[in-house]
Amino acid sequence: MTRTVIESKTKTVTIGFDEPFCVIGERINPTGRKKLAAELEQGDFSTVEKDAIEQVACGAMVLDVNSGAVFTNKMAEDPRYADNNFVEPPLMRDLVTRIQTLVDVPLCIDSSVPGALENGLEAAEGRPLLNSVTGEEERLETILPLVKKYNVPVVAISNDDTGISEDPEVRFAVAKKIVERAADHGIPAHDIVVDPLVMPIGAMATAGHQVFTLVRRLRDELGVNTTCGASNISFGLPHRHGINAAFLPMAIGAGMTSAIMNPIRAVEMEAIRAANFLMNHDANGSAWIGFSRILDAVAEGTPFPEASKAAASAGSGRGGRRRRRA
Repeated sequence: MTRTVIESKTKTVTIGFDEPFCVIGERINPTGRKKLAAELEQGDFSTVEKDAIEQVACGAMVLDVNSGAVFTNKMAEDPRYADNNFVEPPLMRDLVTRIQTLVDVPLCIDSSVPGALENGLEAAEGRPLLNSVTGEEERLETILPLVKKYNVPVVAISNDDTGISEDPEVRFAVAKKIVERAADHGIPAHDIVVDPLVMPIGAMATAGHQVFTLVRRLRDELGVNTTCGASNISFGLPHRHGINAAFLPMAIGAGMTSAIMNPIRAVEMEAIRAANFLMNHDANGSAWIGFSRILDAVAEGTPFPEASKAAASAGSGRGGRRRRRA
């Protein structure tokens, strides 16, 4: 069975077909979060710290760390700040360093800037997941050597120089190309986590069916683990969390093994915990029973993050396995 191993200094998380679904927390990302970007511009990491702690308490097994901030005020003072290649590398190092002092889960280093990716890899303790490589030639030639150099797994996004295709056959072909090119660099398929690209169901009626079909093919024909930006499926629609909560178990049933998502939403996490139990990835239902106590507290009026933190402090709801120290 394909297993993708991700590690922090003390904890190991395995993404695999016979493993519990891997929740990758998405919230440490200033893209589209003006308040967070403004805080980071001022050197204020308080929201990052809060998001890191809450996401892990709520069930994130890995934290995505994205450095894509726009420093508007500094840009007006110094034109170098208009260049992400200048802004992101030092910011990524600061983010990774700070987060590792707060939580012990593995990290997913996320940027479109190669320098930021390398800074994140250098600062990360353990074996992080790198996010990401695409089928674009320039990206392949830049990122795959980094993956090999640091011996880390990588998210492979199914678009190339022609853009994002609405044709699932094209997206599968791009994924296959990336896996083959990675093999040329000595990177095994078990270290490739393919994102088949989830389209919004509001814009494309077949988006859900496409993803489920693609995930099955990626598993059966390429033998790779998969991930996605789960909330993309509900983009632009009302009551999005209900759609996400339906989508995730269906994707898991099709073979998807991880998702980059918001773990502080109880309805999505309840769906994932139930799916793990139904897929026989929760021995004796112990994780479900522990999670049900959190839901009981929520039903009594405790916010989900607070209930989750209380449960985590009591020793339940922690993802991943402790690494044995040599």
